[in-house]
Amino acid sequence: MAKIKTLKSEAQDYFDTSMSNMSTSDRVKASREGKRLILAINEFFKETNEASLMDLMKEITVKKKKIEVRLKGRR
Repeated sequence: MAKIKTLKSEAQDYFDTSMSNMSTSDRVKASREGKRLILAINEFFKETNEASLMDLMKEITVKKKKIEVRLKGRR
């Protein structure tokens, strides 16, 4: 249970990270961090099926996709 609280606080830190003035390497790190958080939270979601965890993963995915769009460029 302590691990999920740690993940939730890391997710909050991820949301609080400003996307402005990010270098390319910062964006890559942020994208990888988002993926790590999603996969870790997903392990707990498989066991508990809590809707709040699914919502958290969705929010992380939205921010991660925004970062990846900035990395790859708009087309």
